[in-house]
This record gives sequence, structure tokens and C-alpha cells, in this order.
Amino acid sequence: MLPDPLVTHATCPKIMGILNLTPDSFSDGGSYGDPSSALKQVLKMRSEGADVIDIGGESTRPGALPVDPDEQWRRVGSIFTTLGRDEELSTIPLSIDTSSSWVAEKAIAQGACIVNDVSAGQRDPEILEVVANSEATMVLMHLKGMPLNMQQAPFYEDVVTQVIEALLDRVEVAIHRGIPKGRLMIDPGIGFGKTREHNLLLLHALPQFVALGYPVLLGCSRKRFMGAIVHDDQPRELLGATVATTALGVQAGVHMFRVHDVKANHQAAWVAHAITQAG
Repeated sequence: MLPDPLVTHATCPKIMGILNLTPDSFSDGGSYGDPSSALKQVLKMRSEGADVIDIGGESTRPGALPVDPDEQWRRVGSIFTTLGRDEELSTIPLSIDTSSSWVAEKAIAQGACIVNDVSAGQRDPEILEVVANSEATMVLMHLKGMPLNMQQAPFYEDVVTQVIEALLDRVEVAIHRGIPKGRLMIDPGIGFGKTREHNLLLLHALPQFVALGYPVLLGCSRKRFMGAIVHDDQPRELLGATVATTALGVQAGVHMFRVHDVKANHQAAWVAHAITQAG
């Protein structure tokens, strides 16, 4: 089960470290393909301040094709097993980044306390029942289209209103399928079926998402729209841009930040938190 301070509106912001065990993720694909390098990265992120590690075996970058659940688990299963077997390592909170009910169920059985589904249960609706029958928390993210086509001229009449309405609809479905309200988080889905302008409008409106009453997860780490702003197309060079969104997110009341670079974002989050508390 997810430790209470991670799922409740805790006073201190939380950091979710990203572990992509994929060959094709947009900024770190192929970096942690073998179990030893994956474990080393988990321990590094934990030491740098990660509150939870989000492990995924399927890239959701623009243009990505779906990955069979068997292949997803082949990629991520060993690290879940390794962490679960060690008494000390098994205390590290883990999240599974998947839209597959089968993968989610296996990960929960191996200790995952969060299911982070970019499709919010739309790609495989049975994932909602898997979470409902466990003690895990579920992240419902907004995604327009699918990763394969989501960046093909996305259009909204009013992006903030439409994303909020879509998330509340998915929340209602999740609750109807048996997931308690207190085990749900929402994510506006920055970069998932949105233009640069859409992303900026959503970030400006973060207080509106926080006001919905659910913990908000924000994932801006190394995203392409920031590269366009600062004229740098190398994702690994967008650390400064990422920590800017983290600091602004803390001010808006965002609960958790999904990031590649844990140490810098942990520092940014805690300094921003200290500043907001001083006021």
C-alpha cells in the first residue's frame, strides 16, 4: 500500500524518479536496459531524494507504438523482483508506468504501490478493477489520442476546461469501478496531445487542477515544448527549464513531480516550498 504521506496532500512536495527500461524513450532510452544499471539508478535517485520510483517498460513518447504486455514485463520484472527480495530495498516505494492491466497486476504483486496510467484506464479498462482490488493508488493522466498520433495537430476549444472535464470524467469512472477517491491522483498530461501553447496554458492553470481536490502529479521533465522556448533540442540540456516548472508547480500546490533529474528537482521543490511557507 502507498505510504499515507505520498498520497495525501502532504505539506512537503514529493519527487517521483523516472526509470525507463525501454530502448526508445525520448531522452534516456536504452540507458538502463540491464538489471545492474537499473538497480544502480534506483539507488542513485533514492539517495538524491526520490520519494517513489516510477518504472516503465513502454515508451509513451510522440510516435511510439504500443508494446506487448509480455515484453513490458520482460523489461521491468527483474528490477521489481530484485527490489522485492532485499529487505532494505523493498521499503523503496515503487510505481508501475503502464496501461496494461496484466502488467499492473504483476507489478502490484511485486510491491508496486502506484499504477501510473497515461490513458487513465481507457486503453485497458480492466486496469481499474486491478487497482480497485488492491491497495494501490492510481494516477489518471489526460491523453488526447494515443502516443502514436497524439501530436498530429491536437486541437481544443478551451484546453484547460476540456482537460479538467476529461479528468473528472475519468475520476468518476474509476470511482464507479471501485477505486476509493482517496487513492486517486490526477495529471494534466503535459506534452500528451498538446501544443506548446496548450502546455503553457495548462501550467498557468495548475491552481485550478489543485482546486479539484485530488493530489496532482506533474510531469514536465525534459519535455520538447520547453526546448522550443529556450532554443535547445537536446532533452538532457533542459534541466534548468524543468526545475522552473517544478518551482512554479510547488507554488501552485502540486503534490508530486515526475522527473529524470532527481537531485536538482528535489532542491528546487524544497526551496520553493520553504519560500511559500515563509509567506
